[in-house]
Amino acid sequence: MSNDKAQSWVYCEGFVPEDATLLRARERAGQLGCTPVLPGSGAVLSVLAAAAQARAVVEVGTGAGVGSLYLLRGMPEDGVLTTIDVEVEHQRAAKEAFAEEGLRTTRTRTISGRALDVLPRLTDGGYDLVFVDADKENLLGYVEQALRLLRRGGVLAVDNALWHDRVPDPARRDEVTTIVREVGRVVREDDRLVPALLPTGDGLLTAVKR
Repeated sequence: MSNDKAQSWVYCEGFVPEDATLLRARERAGQLGCTPVLPGSGAVLSVLAAAAQARAVVEVGTGAGVGSLYLLRGMPEDGVLTTIDVEVEHQRAAKEAFAEEGLRTTRTRTISGRALDVLPRLTDGGYDLVFVDADKENLLGYVEQALRLLRRGGVLAVDNALWHDRVPDPARRDEVTTIVREVGRVVREDDRLVPALLPTGDGLLTAVKR
């Protein structure tokens, strides 16, 4: 990457500044060892949620609530975010962020448990947007479930789709990089989807269900 291109990336990441609520949520994420979405990807999530008028959203991987806040800020006032995480402590931190944001408790539904156990219980075609930001080992399973959950016109978003810039390098063949690369291929080649891979943050794989 040229210096100019690197500078442009940094500029884009900070184009929409984070406020105190997001910064505190990001700090809590660091204390818990979570890796939240980077600011550029977060801003895109808000745009996607707003463009889709997403009233029903599923988030796989709550973390400390950074991505959740970005999604909620793009959603209509009556929108509900269902967010899933196996770590209760993470969701406790996210709820702190939601309270600081001044959100009504009816705007969020936090579910503790393994996502692959929870997702099959959610309604087919009942969601406007699904955001996946969880362990990469089960990424393909999460995406398969997301496609079932999305309505026609619904939006899929997958964070870390470049996986620390390893995905574009064919010489990188470690397990996680291979999984993330395969998920990108699956989404790209699925005739039901209109896909795009955005270089924002650590890569944001997006698609709209036809």
